[in-house]
Amino acid sequence: MQSPRYALVAYVKSPAGEFVEQLRRELHPDLPLMAAHLTILPPRPLSGSEEAALETLERLCGEHEPFQIALGSVETFLPVTATVFIRVEAGAEVMTELHGKLSTGTLQFDEELCYIPHLTIAKMSGEELARQALETARQRWASYTDNRQILLDGLTFVREDEQNCWTDLARIRLGSRLVSR
Repeated sequence: MQSPRYALVAYVKSPAGEFVEQLRRELHPDLPLMAAHLTILPPRPLSGSEEAALETLERLCGEHEPFQIALGSVETFLPVTATVFIRVEAGAEVMTELHGKLSTGTLQFDEELCYIPHLTIAKMSGEELARQALETARQRWASYTDNRQILLDGLTFVREDEQNCWTDLARIRLGSRLVSR
């Protein structure tokens, strides 16, 4: 791997997150174990140091209050990618605003795809597999009866140390200061 990539995520540690992790293991058991998360800043190289990125995140996240999101329908990014996901319904505009605000300085990156707030279920290896996974995920999500709302009060800055292997670098609370590294 050339230079490491970094991302900013919000882990979903709720029944909805457990649902997604279990469904991902069922639909794509070959994928490495990955915690359910909402991506605020998709993977990117840094144009400066990790320390500079953390300083930017601490300052800007400290200015942004925690907020609620609600999960909506199961969809796919086909034909662009074979990804099956749950769209963020309520709160998507706040996530988009935060994404734009944080994509600055060391964290600035010209993203290939338009930012769409979502909770990834699985990225499949092909279009047909994605269509099958989409149908299964829609059926399961329709029968999901637990809470679909999530409070976003903290984010985690992560680094990809090898392909699909991410390391947590720092937890950053919204509306406050850096919690830990």
